[in-house]
Amino acid sequence: MTERFKVRVTKDHLVFCSGHFISYEGDKCERLHGHNYRAAVEVEGALDENYYVFDFIALKHRTKAITDELDHRMLLATRNPHIRVEEGLRSVRVHYRDREWVFPREDCVLLPIENTTAELLARWIAGRLLEELQRQHNYRPAVLRVEVEENVGQSATCELKNG
Repeated sequence: MTERFKVRVTKDHLVFCSGHFISYEGDKCERLHGHNYRAAVEVEGALDENYYVFDFIALKHRTKAITDELDHRMLLATRNPHIRVEEGLRSVRVHYRDREWVFPREDCVLLPIENTTAELLARWIAGRLLEELQRQHNYRPAVLRVEVEENVGQSATCELKNG
C-alpha cells in the first residue's frame, strides 16, 4: 500500500474582487462585469523531515501575494484572438468589434492568457505559485492544484503534475 499526502489552503483572505469579460462561441463577447473570486490551493507530495508536505503558512502567504495582485483590478487577456488590448503609458484601450473600453493603466492586470475564464485564471495562478515555490522555497510539489471559484458552486481547477 502506498501513502499519498496533500495539504489544502482556502481562506476568506484568498479572495480577489475583479472585473472581466470573455469572448465565447467564437464571435460573442460578454458585458463587462465582476466577481468576488476565491482561490483554493492543494499541494501533493512526500512528507519532509518535519513530517509535512509543505508549510501551511508559507503556502497561504505565497498564494495571497498572487491573488492580491488581481484584487480590485480589471483582468485583461492579452492573447485573445477576438479582443485587442493596447497598453499605453497611462491607459489601456480594449477593442472588440465596434466596442471600445478605456481603463486607467494602474487599474489593469494584463494577463498572458487567451481569455479571463476561471479555468485560465486557475492555470495562471498555478504557474505563478509554482515559480514562487521553486524560487523562494526550492520546492517542487508532485501535484499542484489551484481552484478558482467565481461564484458559489461555480469553480474551475487547474492541476500541474511534476514529471
